[in-house]
Amino acid sequence: MRICNGSWLASHACVLLAGVALASQSPTSVRAEAAKGDIKIGNIAPYSGPASSYSAFAKTEAAYMKMLNDKGGINGRRIQFISYDDAYSPPKAVEQARKLVEQDEVLAIFQAVGTPSNAAMMKYMNAKKVPQLFSATGATKFGDPRNFPWTMGFSPSVYRIESAIYAKHILANYPEGKVAVLFPNDDYGRDIYGGFKDALGAKSKTVIIAEASYDSTEPTIDSQISKLKASGADIFVNFSTPRFGALAIRKVAELGWKPVHFINTTASSIPTVFKPAGLENAVGVMTAQAIKEPNDPRNVDDPGVKEYLDFMKRYNPDGDVANAQNAYGFLASQVLQKVLEQCGDDLSRDNVMKQATNLKNLKFGLLFDGITINTSSTNYFPIIQMQLIRFNGESFDKVGPIMSETVIQPEARD
Repeated sequence: MRICNGSWLASHACVLLAGVALASQSPTSVRAEAAKGDIKIGNIAPYSGPASSYSAFAKTEAAYMKMLNDKGGINGRRIQFISYDDAYSPPKAVEQARKLVEQDEVLAIFQAVGTPSNAAMMKYMNAKKVPQLFSATGATKFGDPRNFPWTMGFSPSVYRIESAIYAKHILANYPEGKVAVLFPNDDYGRDIYGGFKDALGAKSKTVIIAEASYDSTEPTIDSQISKLKASGADIFVNFSTPRFGALAIRKVAELGWKPVHFINTTASSIPTVFKPAGLENAVGVMTAQAIKEPNDPRNVDDPGVKEYLDFMKRYNPDGDVANAQNAYGFLASQVLQKVLEQCGDDLSRDNVMKQATNLKNLKFGLLFDGITINTSSTNYFPIIQMQLIRFNGESFDKVGPIMSETVIQPEARD
């Protein structure tokens, strides 16, 4: 693989593996004509802008498609993975989606990154009847087959599933607990917090004794954490984005507050959240996860982890194996591979969605043992199981059994 004018190209026969516009002012990519019969898969990711770190998803996926092509492709067909930059801008995402569908004529758009971008393109994709497959977001709206049958999410941490798991654990293990909640004042925060309250049911009015929100532009959340501590809560549910997750962990420690602390998966990265917060301050923090920790010494001989690490070493050596985005990109690519293999010679968009909604008890090595991937025409959430885990200062320990949850679309409730 080589980089050409900001585009990732496979050197073999100049066939495009992934066209990546690395600068927002240069949205087009250098491309070569595809060989007849190649499978065109589109992707949209923020290679520039405030969320550029999320481009790790796409870089890993491009590397995975390179690996597949090295092995002969899918059913004898090579993969063209065409990825464009949207700078995490919804209008730009729609522009790039139109380009992928109308100019590149992709079979599907796979793992487009982020809730805003996916939401912006969702109506267009469904109007065009083009699969918007395994979107890299955990928002509940991307699992609504009745209204958006061509859109399916993927995140192993669907927000309302994850928050419901925390609620169930609290009710079962801390029946007298008093909960304080921190959440961002945006769609993500309202979605995940809404799932938490729904799972608590009528008890939410007595269990939750304090809440505080923040805007992404705020320099600190010191006042919010101080307010929550002053409430007398002994359980802190921390629904934060990574930067604010680290700030919250550090401030809790500074105040000498020692609640039972839950933090959402998005903000549970050891290198990007816990280390900046101080590893000693994060000891005891609980989160939920669907995949194994690649850097955990206890997983050194795990076949699934070894497969992932070997792939990263050979095909994505610049990627951080501890970055969960790389692991998720690898897992999502494995699932896409399964869908395309099930399609056989019928690589129509209709059949892609038919196969994507017909995944039964799929097991992959990076998933915790006992977690499987399942979809149907009425279930657009591939992963509804998670493992509760607790940070011990170096890695995570399992807490209890695998837990599962179902999702009710907010707009469908009475």
